[in-house]
Amino acid sequence: MTELAPDAGFRGNEKLKDALLQHAALSPAGISERVFGWLFSGLVYAQIWEDPEVDMQAMDLAEGHRIVTIGSGGCNMLAYLSRRPASIDVVDLNPNHIALNRLKLAAFRHLPDHASVRRLLGEHSVKSNVRLYDRHIAPNLDAATRRHWDARGLDGRRRIAVFNRNIYRTGLLGRFIAIGHLIARSHGVRLEELAQTRSLREQRMFFDSRIAPLFDKPLIRWLTRQKSSLFGLGIPPQQYDELASLADDGTIAPVLRHRLEKLCCHFLLKDNYFAWQAFMRRYPKPEEGVLPTYLQEQHYCAIRDAADRVTVDHASFTELLAKKPANSVDRYVLLDAQDWMNPRQLNELWTEITRTAAEGARVIFRTAAEESILNGKLAPDLLAQWDYHADRSQILNRQDRSAIYGGFHIYEKRPA
Repeated sequence: MTELAPDAGFRGNEKLKDALLQHAALSPAGISERVFGWLFSGLVYAQIWEDPEVDMQAMDLAEGHRIVTIGSGGCNMLAYLSRRPASIDVVDLNPNHIALNRLKLAAFRHLPDHASVRRLLGEHSVKSNVRLYDRHIAPNLDAATRRHWDARGLDGRRRIAVFNRNIYRTGLLGRFIAIGHLIARSHGVRLEELAQTRSLREQRMFFDSRIAPLFDKPLIRWLTRQKSSLFGLGIPPQQYDELASLADDGTIAPVLRHRLEKLCCHFLLKDNYFAWQAFMRRYPKPEEGVLPTYLQEQHYCAIRDAADRVTVDHASFTELLAKKPANSVDRYVLLDAQDWMNPRQLNELWTEITRTAAEGARVIFRTAAEESILNGKLAPDLLAQWDYHADRSQILNRQDRSAIYGGFHIYEKRPA
């Protein structure tokens, strides 16, 4: 287990700078990269925004698999444990995500029962959550992670106190969603009223009559022309450019409208906790809908029993793989990290993926645009060693309830 980096922000996070910075500091692109890096240095995602049910289908995930994944909010890593893999290596460039992943794992290892885990990680306004942490979790954390959650902010409260309120309203994305709600409300739309719908037809009517017209408002069209306005979604400058390539009017408003439409209209609200987080800013209550996979009671024992099979490291994907022996990994989960990468970084990553891939290994990832990021960027000799499951990728992309990505992609290692 690597030591957490100190809370030094973007300036002190050399791993994040190495991954993100590609242009001169005073160039327009360089300034955008550094602004994004500064914003990305705090907690970004309290919840991951990739659908773990889609992930597990795509990977054909089974007991005994060895996985390497990016951590982000940690929800998917915990969901994968329900399939009892042999091991999961979690990496992330953001120390706040590392601390959150370790906290969530410790909750499963040390809280007394499923109800306690659900209260801490799935409910809001539970004033006893800090007591649960102090009694059961804190004594079992590594020193660096405990320092992270015990640290006090400017308001004098410990960082862990956010779990007494609603951690999903915090972080960069949580604040971005809050601003979105305020902008909608300034135009007379209360997004949380979506909870009153009872069918896909009613969800469609709500979107068409209340949400879709917002994208024609001058303020929103202006905002969606600014790269920095979408940094709150965790979209770096490179990924914004990928999204902008899908539109021809200088704004990504049509792209965002289409993806919000999928989130709002393509899945029953009771089945889509991503929509609950976006529109109601919380998880559903039991009578309202399903919780994330890792918080569902039927998976609790499997996740608790397998939690010790996870290691969490402050490292890049390539850095971790470089330390692994050949043929030692079965499944790779890259989220959308490749959208950040230039061709050199991409080829370095896939060199290590190809070297460490066991027979039949699979790689899954998402992209802002619809096409695979590997096309035209990955060296032909590397790409030739992998089969792309195009049809299956498209089918599962349509099933992804998070709805925010343009493409979902599955690659499988060809037999030697």
